[in-house]
Amino acid sequence: MASARIAKTKMARLLHHPLDPSARLARLMLAEYGVPVDLEEIKPWLRQPEFLEINPAATVPILLDNAEPPVVGPLAVILNIEERFAPTSVAGLVPALSAERAEMWRMFEWVLGKLNDEVTRYVLEEKIVKRDRQGGTPDPAVLRIAKANLTEHMHYFTWLCATRSWLAGDNMTLADFALAAHLSTLDYLGDIDWEKAGETRDWYSRIKSRPAFRTLLNDRVVGMPPHRGYADLDF
Repeated sequence: MASARIAKTKMARLLHHPLDPSARLARLMLAEYGVPVDLEEIKPWLRQPEFLEINPAATVPILLDNAEPPVVGPLAVILNIEERFAPTSVAGLVPALSAERAEMWRMFEWVLGKLNDEVTRYVLEEKIVKRDRQGGTPDPAVLRIAKANLTEHMHYFTWLCATRSWLAGDNMTLADFALAAHLSTLDYLGDIDWEKAGETRDWYSRIKSRPAFRTLLNDRVVGMPPHRGYADLDF
């Protein structure tokens, strides 16, 4: 496992699952800042003992670096990446002005809290996690509720994208990457109707076209290919 092999490489390693949105956010940040990293895929829900030794909470991402203690969990990893790797020559993903930071953190919390709790985690549980459980099958009732919740969220995101340049204001921020990470996961699984997404689709097209996004568009889950158009920039 990673804990035994980390000493054999000088490059930082990220323990992740390809469709975990928090891990995707960390990957987007690292790619945006030009930081090379080795990826090691983990299925956190299997709760392997070696993995639990690193993180008893059994969540990803986890950033491992020879020179540093393990950085465990979404917020710790995200803040660690921003503090260590954000460029000094250009603006990073966290605004310098207090009012802009406040709006960024509001939207960031909306995505990682509200959107995740009402939509993403249910979709992943039903479509991904249950595949690894003997006899586990998706619950259509749960997926219907998640879909209804997603529709309401998309209405709000579309209103925001119609009234500002980016999710939290005039500039691209961490909130944009957070939402892109979640929507890309849902898009892979075919849960977004882009024909009804309005300005959110235009926003997603812009951020999807960034070089940092290429690593996500190449993701594949064994036995579950991406939904049609997932990797297309013109979707």
